[in-house]
Amino acid sequence: QLQLVESGGGLVQAGDSLSLSCTASGYTLSRYAMGWFRQAPGKERELVAASSWGGGSTRYADSVKGRFTISRDHANNTVYLQMNSLQPEDTAVYYCAAVGTRGGVVLGLNQYDYWGQGTQVTVSS
Repeated sequence: QLQLVESGGGLVQAGDSLSLSCTASGYTLSRYAMGWFRQAPGKERELVAASSWGGGSTRYADSVKGRFTISRDHANNTVYLQMNSLQPEDTAVYYCAAVGTRGGVVLGLNQYDYWGQGTQVTVSS
């Protein structure tokens, strides 16, 4: 069973940066397409960034393009989400997710099989 653990969340000011980590155990992440999602209070969970199983393809929500970067470190079995120029509207619980597929990026929330517990990101104005 693949297990995912997120870390790196916290309270920052607008304009600051944060780097989230998602470390896997049980299986190697190189076999999985990965996604970062977020859920703000009262809102649905939404895709922020996705990476194909080999990391060769990525996709971003329009709201974070140019500010967030998803990357993979297979040696450490970790996926990262680098978040720059954070804004109050980025405040949410951030989740990483995985699905075992050799296709391209996976965009649908319901297509992911494994989820982490989430990490809170709060951006003050």
